[in-house]
Amino acid sequence: MERTSIVSTIVVALALGSFIAGQTLRPPSPAGSSAAQIGGKYVEGLDALKQITDPKIRVLFATRGPLYQGGKWIEITSGRPLKRGRDLWGSGQDYGKALYAGAPIWRAGANVSTRLKTELPLVINGKRIPPGDYSLFIDLKPGDWTLVVSAWTPQTEYYEPNNREALWGAYGYTPEKDIVRIRMTLETLSHAIEQLTWNFADLTDAGGVLVIMWDKFMATVPFEVGT
Repeated sequence: MERTSIVSTIVVALALGSFIAGQTLRPPSPAGSSAAQIGGKYVEGLDALKQITDPKIRVLFATRGPLYQGGKWIEITSGRPLKRGRDLWGSGQDYGKALYAGAPIWRAGANVSTRLKTELPLVINGKRIPPGDYSLFIDLKPGDWTLVVSAWTPQTEYYEPNNREALWGAYGYTPEKDIVRIRMTLETLSHAIEQLTWNFADLTDAGGVLVIMWDKFMATVPFEVGT
């Protein structure tokens, strides 16, 4: 009887350990990215094949059809927290405070700073943003979200509170490195989005729209391709 009890305890402990290990292997706010390519074109036939010297790429081209060439990438990378049944936004003077988590502004994601990388110049709210890497923040007020594109660089390994040259998330943020601030168009969705999502919409060679969706809100900002 005693032996059976010991064996049962071991089995339960192993099962619990496996469950805990399984839980910790998946981060609560996994990183993700959305990307788009602007300004390229599809090239078909011999004109495209002549430009490909790598035989491996030639095989891919031959099996996939027309080749897209000449485009420039824009990409947003962020932590993607889950709603998990929370009241995300709060109300009144507490609106947005839970997401700020003690920072002066929302990192518009989780963990490290949300990053915009662009290979071509963008124009937002009349301000030219040269090709490069930037941090994105959102100033949250009830019914009034403001997107901030900033030159702050991120801390990428862990939080160093004494590092004044780079930020972890939005901790230590100050506005002197802001490149552009613009009020976002805020819409209410018919469904609640579980995981925070950045994306691009209505893309053309001339520009498009930056999009963030979470819970029942979608906030957008238009951008143009600069010269």
